[in-house]
Amino acid sequence: MIVRTLAEAAKEGRRIVSPDGNWESTRLLLRNDEMGFSFHITTIYAGADFMLHYQNHLESVYCISGEGEVETLADGKKYPISPGTIYILDKHDKHMLRATKEMTMACVFNPPLHGKEVHNKDGAYELEAESIGG
Repeated sequence: MIVRTLAEAAKEGRRIVSPDGNWESTRLLLRNDEMGFSFHITTIYAGADFMLHYQNHLESVYCISGEGEVETLADGKKYPISPGTIYILDKHDKHMLRATKEMTMACVFNPPLHGKEVHNKDGAYELEAESIGG
């Protein structure tokens, strides 16, 4: 059994802050935990407005707190995000994420992240990244 707290994970170097200042993410479950997915608690800062395109991963995102919207770029549809909303990027959807109020999100990635990933120029995470603790 694996048991971790958010505070312990942050102290263990599992808290990653984006270089562009849009978000921070504490990665509670990673590839080296061998569960087949990773689980993160991510904060999207108020005023953030940025493009993402997870070409190598599928992601589910559940809003715990805050407000914003996600826009799918293929069709321009905008979806409001508020507590209790989940959005699922099941087709590697290229999208814009906007936070009108700071959002706390629970995120699941498949395949799992290694731990130190930040978005590349295309808004994606690389498949082979540096692992936390190794």
